[in-house]
Amino acid sequence: MRNQRLAAVATSLAACAAAFFLGQAARSVPAAAPAKTRVFEIRTYTANPGKLEALDARFRDHTTRLFEKHGITNIGYWVPTDEPQSKETLVYILAYENREAAEKSWKAFRADPEWLKAKADSEANGKLVSKVESVFVVPTDYSPLQ
Repeated sequence: MRNQRLAAVATSLAACAAAFFLGQAARSVPAAAPAKTRVFEIRTYTANPGKLEALDARFRDHTTRLFEKHGITNIGYWVPTDEPQSKETLVYILAYENREAAEKSWKAFRADPEWLKAKADSEANGKLVSKVESVFVVPTDYSPLQ
């Protein structure tokens, strides 16, 4: 139930982020055109106890820039407002040209020596993340973000 609520919140946040940060006007995309539509990935990380600040720092100082380097578009990052999730959860949304591009970008990102060093350095005192959830979504024809 908690995961369903987080996914629903993340999906809503994607629409809000699109309207606020990207300022894109709504446009209609025919249902037969998903191959031309960007795909989005909603990722939810559960941090190990006491590790959310270190996870935030890793994203702030390294990860978001490295995502862009590898063709991954950062849409937005959020933490829940209510405990206990506010102390352990990071939800973020990424965008890609298509699923193939997502796979290619993640493969390159995971092999990047700068990422491997940043990950190893940030986990010198233990792993930061205990669970990762990923859901790929495509926008509806009425979504303001395409």
